[in-house]
Amino acid sequence: MPKTIETPLGTISIAEDVIATVAGMAAIDCYGLVGMASRKQVKDSLSELLGRDNPGRGVVVHVSDERVEVDLYIIVSYGTNIYEVAQNVREKVRYFLNDSIGIEVTRVNIFVQGVRVTSDM
Repeated sequence: MPKTIETPLGTISIAEDVIATVAGMAAIDCYGLVGMASRKQVKDSLSELLGRDNPGRGVVVHVSDERVEVDLYIIVSYGTNIYEVAQNVREKVRYFLNDSIGIEVTRVNIFVQGVRVTSDM
């Protein structure tokens, strides 16, 4: 269900995939986050086969009436404070969605799906 915004000049409809892409791109820049965990195996596998990057990977958006909730499935770097990484991701995603799309996000849920050792340790 797309998010619709009513303005005096008309209606703006924003697809959930757009919200997921913006949220994924905002999250991937955060320190301590090394990747997103796939939630839609078929879609992500097809994207990889076609050589495309899927910025909405690991992001699930729920839109209902006035509420927008975002679930992020992340993989963090070994040795980082998982709570701090999750807080940084939550705040950055909330800021980017509010700033770039103009929607107020009611909840950003973080699900840590794994820990990975990075080469720079």
